[in-house]
Amino acid sequence: MSTIKPNDVKEFLLELQCSICDGLEALDPSANFQTDQWDREKGGSGISRVISGGEVFEKGGVNFSHVFGDAMPASATATRPDLAGRAWQAMGVSLVIHPSNPFVPTSHANFRMFVADKEGEESAWWFGGGYDLTPYYGFEEDCIHWHQQAKDACENFGDQYYPLFKKQCDDYFQIKHRQEPRGIGGLFYDDFNELGFDKSFEFVKSMANSYLDAYLPIVNRRKDTAYTDHHKQFQEYRRGRYAEFNLVYDRGTLFGLQSGVGRIESILMSLPPVVRWIYDWQPEKGSEEERLTAEFLKPREWV
Repeated sequence: MSTIKPNDVKEFLLELQCSICDGLEALDPSANFQTDQWDREKGGSGISRVISGGEVFEKGGVNFSHVFGDAMPASATATRPDLAGRAWQAMGVSLVIHPSNPFVPTSHANFRMFVADKEGEESAWWFGGGYDLTPYYGFEEDCIHWHQQAKDACENFGDQYYPLFKKQCDDYFQIKHRQEPRGIGGLFYDDFNELGFDKSFEFVKSMANSYLDAYLPIVNRRKDTAYTDHHKQFQEYRRGRYAEFNLVYDRGTLFGLQSGVGRIESILMSLPPVVRWIYDWQPEKGSEEERLTAEFLKPREWV
């Protein structure tokens, strides 16, 4: 097995954070990122870059963190009980972008590495993350483009990975108490180390570098679409579903809260700026709002 190189991963993640912020700012010059560097005396450090009040992006964050602990949080050992009692470090870039225009989808991405150590034993390490798209109004060409970029990012590493990671994404981003998916999926992987460190890292870089190619053309295509208060209210209603998933099921959010070493504002930056819950709301028959649920918020093959 090849030697793990956490410093190389950290350097790439910091570069990734800058390149994604640059790409988003180029599309929305009105909304500059606010940079907040934080450091825990014990536990790690990070760089939070937050955007708000822009013409295109209503709220978003592209955060880097590198955190440490003496024992794995419950959210990690629930799926990996063999790691209980190990010291750990985790580094990653996590981002969520909430656009202003309801016809532009919300996007999420996360690329991270974990290392768990125990004296006298070999280090356990893996990569995790991926990206997914949450539209409020459905457009076939947007969904096809998103998934085509995801598929292209995987193709040099084996034909099995896109369908595998797509299914894992569909399965993971389920709002179980609503019995509905959060969006139209993308890629999701965890505990990934089967290619050895070097090739696994190359794979992660390929996926991470495809995010802007997947998202920015969709934003550019929809950001100037005219919309009404009705469209905005529906966006805010659907954002409620996003908040429910992140607070109840999202592993990254739960890990950050349980570890006690992250920065709470950075952990919760994924939440939308304005959300509404409407009691027992039902879409009008034949409407675009009904079409979103009936045609788009169902696992399907896009490419």
